Amino acid sequence: MAASSIEIKHFKEVREENNFTQAEFAEILGIKNSTADIERGRTKLSGKVVSELLRQFGINPLWLFGDSGQKYLKISKGDVSPKVVTVDRNTDNENIVMVNQKAAAGYPHNVQDVEWYTQLPAFEIPLPEFRNASYRGFQVEGDSMLPNYRPGEWVMAKGIAGMEEVNNNRVYVVVMYDSVLIKKIQRLPDPSKLLLISLNEEYLPIEVKLGDIQELWQGNSKLTFNIDNPSENGLFQQLQQSMEDLKKELRQFKNNNSPKIS
Repeated sequence: MAASSIEIKHFKEVREENNFTQAEFAEILGIKNSTADIERGRTKLSGKVVSELLRQFGINPLWLFGDSGQKYLKISKGDVSPKVVTVDRNTDNENIVMVNQKAAAGYPHNVQDVEWYTQLPAFEIPLPEFRNASYRGFQVEGDSMLPNYRPGEWVMAKGIAGMEEVNNNRVYVVVMYDSVLIKKIQRLPDPSKLLLISLNEEYLPIEVKLGDIQELWQGNSKLTFNIDNPSENGLFQQLQQSMEDLKKELRQFKNNNSPKIS
């Protein structure tokens, strides 16, 4: 699929402003050979290239595609605090924006776009557990965090300012440059890296660079609509009990039908 004229123009503008040749720019962005095909409109900009332009040069993806006049986003490595704080227009109190599965796909590219957040549902929770900090809700997608977090449930999370607030083995919402992940975090001896761990043991841990993280939100509660459904642990206990009952019945059957010696 060919690239549009506006993204070609902006892409070339970034390269020329930084005095890179097409081959040099390609190497920096992880593109094979050259950026010539992109600049000729033969190849569409990939999500990886857009993410690299944001990460390395602070280029606003919305500007790149002609949807914003703001060319640069101020990205500070190591700053994982919320990039936008949302406020209720009627009360001037900070509210809680709910980021569903569909919105999560666009969240990394709109993380500093104030207007983008206005399309998402938001509300206040008048409880002490949701005071004195910024909170946001993120919907769980996939089964990597089973049994504790089911698809469709929500992790209610508190924004944190920096890595000094991160605790091992707590659940966090990790906003990367190309995705939003809900994982347990483990700090590594190398302070520039983190290990992201799924609760579902079928998924391997992921090692990420701190510089690839835009925001971190510490999970503090869960919103679910399946309170009547048994948990994974409950189902497992039920299965264990059923097996024990079956073994007991088999033993009784054997005892009742074993030959008697007179």
